[in-house]
Amino acid sequence: MARKPKTAAANVDIRKGLDGVVVDTTAVSRVVPETNSLTYRGYAVQDLAAQCSFEEVAYLLWNGELPTRSQLAAFRRDERSRREISKDHIAVIRRFPKDAHPMDTIRTAVSYLGATEVAWGGGKLEEDRRRAMDLLAKIPTMIATDYRLRHGKRRIAPRGDLSMSENFFHMCFGTVPPPEVIRAFDISLILYAEHSFNASTFAARVVSSTMSDIYSAAVGGIAALKGPLHGGANEAVMHMLLEIGHPKKAEPWLRKAFRDRKLVMGFGHRVYKWGDSRVPTMRKCLHDLAAWKKDERWVEIEDVLAQIMVDEKGIHPNLDFPAGPAYYMMGFDIDLFTPIFVMSRITGWTAHIMEQSADNRLIRPLSTYTGRDQREIPPISKR
Repeated sequence: MARKPKTAAANVDIRKGLDGVVVDTTAVSRVVPETNSLTYRGYAVQDLAAQCSFEEVAYLLWNGELPTRSQLAAFRRDERSRREISKDHIAVIRRFPKDAHPMDTIRTAVSYLGATEVAWGGGKLEEDRRRAMDLLAKIPTMIATDYRLRHGKRRIAPRGDLSMSENFFHMCFGTVPPPEVIRAFDISLILYAEHSFNASTFAARVVSSTMSDIYSAAVGGIAALKGPLHGGANEAVMHMLLEIGHPKKAEPWLRKAFRDRKLVMGFGHRVYKWGDSRVPTMRKCLHDLAAWKKDERWVEIEDVLAQIMVDEKGIHPNLDFPAGPAYYMMGFDIDLFTPIFVMSRITGWTAHIMEQSADNRLIRPLSTYTGRDQREIPPISKR
């Protein structure tokens, strides 16, 4: 009889969640420990948000350098020319259940786009650049189309004379808000665009490593982003603020959350130890929006929560904390917050997908087995 193999050694160093594990190199982004700053291709994200448009940042992530004026003009022309989706694509979106979460509908709409051509990974970089631009241009149209149709409203086609941010508001609401709102939205897209090997980006790279196509990898990213411990946190933050309702109720609510060991959304980050470098920029946008709306309620609630969390728990807010109420004051439904994240992060995902394809190795980690030892199947009469 064969000797039964033993289970794996108990002293194997298990890193749950790959915490602290370095699996590859990347030139797309990093958090610089000395300055606690997230950088895209070497530029601090707060500087990019202050001086650049989202389109410039998308170009940077894909090409490694900021565009010249002529390069930016060409990039914008190309993106604007690709915004419209086909009648068949619209028909598919029209058939989605009206009560489906928009993250489910955008996941399926992107998958449909991938079904319109035969694509495999490991091909020419130029082809994936074209596909990446298609995704960047068409995802806002997919999201806005679904938004309008599930609310029983007439679809609004994209316009080629508007920026990406302006066009999204136009397709959702039929109007373009004041410049300060557009700028706040554009800044949010810049801040959400990329964040190294986060869960959704790593999921996209895993799919890409199998030499699957860029659409499948993007769908993998969307699926990972949906979770409330990742992209869905901005929705959870706003639900929390609505539950609190008033600044005077913020501290009692938080004290009860502590007693009940309830997760307080919008706080903490595995990478940042001294606070998310994106928060001050988005926080200023939130203050500007509150002044525009003449409604300081959400800012005041967040001030109370943040002060106690930092002082007593040493846990700082992350980007989702100010982004959730910012999107709410812009007029977006809460379940649209994470699809907006997709609009932005598709730039980072596709940058990583192309980087993975350029120097690919199948991502296939090992595990330590903790189940039963190998055994023989007993006769059925003895089971």
